[in-house]
Amino acid sequence: MHVPDGFINTPVSAVAGVVAVGAVAVSLRGARRELDERTAPLAGLVAAFIFAVQMLNFPVAAGTSGHLLGGALAAILVGPFTGVLCISVVLLMQGILFADGGLTALGVNISVMGVVTVLVAYALFRGLVKILPRRRPSVTASAFVAALVSVPAAAAAFTLIYAVGGTTDVPIGKVLTAMVGVHVLIGIGEAAITALTVGAVIAVRPDLVHGARGLSAPLKLLVGGELVDAAPADAPAPVAARSTRKVWGAGLASALILAGFVSFYASASPDGLEKVAADQGFDKKAEEHAAADSPLADYSISGITDGRISGGLAGVVGVGATVAVGSGIFWTVRRRRDAGRPAEVTPARTKDKETA
Repeated sequence: MHVPDGFINTPVSAVAGVVAVGAVAVSLRGARRELDERTAPLAGLVAAFIFAVQMLNFPVAAGTSGHLLGGALAAILVGPFTGVLCISVVLLMQGILFADGGLTALGVNISVMGVVTVLVAYALFRGLVKILPRRRPSVTASAFVAALVSVPAAAAAFTLIYAVGGTTDVPIGKVLTAMVGVHVLIGIGEAAITALTVGAVIAVRPDLVHGARGLSAPLKLLVGGELVDAAPADAPAPVAARSTRKVWGAGLASALILAGFVSFYASASPDGLEKVAADQGFDKKAEEHAAADSPLADYSISGITDGRISGGLAGVVGVGATVAVGSGIFWTVRRRRDAGRPAEVTPARTKDKETA
């Protein structure tokens, strides 16, 4: 659903840019409460993983494909504020390096694919986990539903923006019906990917899933006429003693394999927005990307004629750039949080009073 330059007029694109900047600024402050020494490096990994999976377009209908948006996945894994930042980093890397999604439309893309998906998905997710049994399967089921709903919600948000600032006079009712309809199908794929990923991480390290924290209902014991919490028999090891290196390494390896190899087998059909734009006739307003001359444009490396090698290497470069930029941002946010904490005061030792 990457909106290219030319679909939305300059004034509305500027307003969307202001909204996006505001959302990123709020998220930078909010992420300080979500990031710590364990989750900061994992947030960069989540951004890289979403970048990789977005390269895997899957068919949803005749001549139409879809790909992960990632807002629900990021919000559930690392928190809503950090989730907005993850999607923003991905969109920035895609726009600058790969000419995917317009630069003047970057604010629109962040607002639609980042802010809307995260807000809708996380609000629905939190609502579901509160009413469902407090167990890990509930987290996975809630993630599925939240991701499914977030995609057509983003499609509706784009249609609203297009109704205000679209550069072509088209029947908005038809655009809305087509956008929501095809993105419901894309949402099913998004929901499956999100639920599988969240479920896999929960199975290995539930303490690293932001949306799963505090969901295990403690066993109650009657002691002296009062109910008290009993320590669970399968209580995990203390967080401080558990390294995230294995999870980080496995996640990075998965992202590199997906972007460097599996992406070659992705569907070549236009995605939902591209198909609707072609059907409704407003694709002709798309402008050439400012980064069209990038050596990585269109997810290939210029000068390499073998499509599989070119696309695979471009995907690997994209994963590396995204994890580097994302990790740098999240480590900086975490350090600023630590810097803002009051320093612990160690009481000074008092000298023994001299005796007369």
